[in-house]
Amino acid sequence: MAVAKVCGIETEYGIHHVGGDGNPVASSSLLVNAYVMDLARAGWDFEDETPGNDARGFAREGSMPPEVETHLVNAVLTNGARYYVDHAHPEFSTPECISPLEAVLYDKAGEEVLRRSMLAVGRSLPPGQSIIVYKNNSDSKGNSYGTHENYLMDRAVPFARIAHLITPHFVTRQIFTGAGKVGSETPGAAGRDITFQIAQRSEFFEEEIGLETTLKRPIVNTRDEPHADPQRYRRLHVIVGDANMAEVATFLKMGTTALVLALIEDDGFDGVDLALANPVQAIRQVALDPTLSTAVEMADGRTVTALALQWELYGLARKYAEDRGLDCLGDEIVGQMVLQRWEDVLHGLETDPSQVAGQVDWAAKLQLLEAYRERHGLDWDDSRLAAVDLQYHDLRPERSLFARLDTEHLVKAEDVLAAVTEPPRRTRAYFRGQCLKRWASAVASANWDSLVFDLGTDPLRRVPMMDPLRGTAEHVEELLRECATPAELLTRLSG
Repeated sequence: MAVAKVCGIETEYGIHHVGGDGNPVASSSLLVNAYVMDLARAGWDFEDETPGNDARGFAREGSMPPEVETHLVNAVLTNGARYYVDHAHPEFSTPECISPLEAVLYDKAGEEVLRRSMLAVGRSLPPGQSIIVYKNNSDSKGNSYGTHENYLMDRAVPFARIAHLITPHFVTRQIFTGAGKVGSETPGAAGRDITFQIAQRSEFFEEEIGLETTLKRPIVNTRDEPHADPQRYRRLHVIVGDANMAEVATFLKMGTTALVLALIEDDGFDGVDLALANPVQAIRQVALDPTLSTAVEMADGRTVTALALQWELYGLARKYAEDRGLDCLGDEIVGQMVLQRWEDVLHGLETDPSQVAGQVDWAAKLQLLEAYRERHGLDWDDSRLAAVDLQYHDLRPERSLFARLDTEHLVKAEDVLAAVTEPPRRTRAYFRGQCLKRWASAVASANWDSLVFDLGTDPLRRVPMMDPLRGTAEHVEELLRECATPAELLTRLSG
């Protein structure tokens, strides 16, 4: 039976320092520091960071795993999330979530953290300066930054099988997860009549499978860093998605992917092979066609549209749900919600993409751009359209074009505000967050799978959390309530 699809989202935000010196690392550090300096928090423990481990057991010659930057600001928050500077960007990594709906909630909480950060840093900057944050994936100058997803999986499932079966979904899910983009930014695209793409990241992928995340980006990433018991679990690290403003798009991105991964674990494909002949070519072909009519070649010689392939995956998922249920997506109700939303958005895209503008980012953005073009008589290469594109992703409520749209909400505003400081209750994030809320001064550092306590005496005490489904409110809420000090907690845990 498929393991619970504990999941999370890591978002690198675009940043612009108005009146600054142009150093994005310094600007990102100012932004994050302004938010965390007065909060209960812990520093990040880098001891278990192994981004160079490859799930295939080898790495391609010359491959370059991400550098671990231990010198930049890196904090764990009381909601269990990680907020830090990743290279040249502020990054918010949600806590471990039990369901795709909970992932939406904490992704939106991350946006609120960034808004508060902009306000906080604005109070300390010189007159005339400000830092603006965008939830997008490229700077229109050829630089792309990531929105990564993570899913808990059974270690027993061979990685080669995962990669083979998940690739068609990664290539085609962009028809409802893409954030949309004006023009193109990659070498070789110059001179081509590329006006609009349904996804921001697709043109930046160059390999089918690999370890890198910033150069020669692969559709399937092989990083083998489970942040859990490596004998039982693996973490599928997904780098192929866009940052979504629309809640339904985020929900479908996480929900459909978690469900397809459950199919892979439980042999739910039933011999069906949807392999593509050239996934890298296909992912770009799909991105370039807002009409969704382009057919891509499959390995068996057939041609199929991305929409048709998604319908096939949906059919397999529907049968899986009938046979096995959907508790692995958090609970059956959320699982059925994924299926219903998946079916609804495919029907909408099939009929008229404008029908799903309230759920799908690229459809909403394309409507905005077409209306603006018509009103002002603009060609697609007009710089004002690129400005509209960027403003869609602006996190400032008074400037965001997305915020003005009538898009559908899946989570309540008051729940988002609570999630800024409160951790999820059904994963180990609860223990991490609650320990920080109660005894921040005693938590020396933290990471996904451990907490390190400093009780004022040597040595430091590490509490391992190798199972993402332990340390939940059900497991530790009463224990935490009964312990007056961290020393008492550690005594009880070791007893």
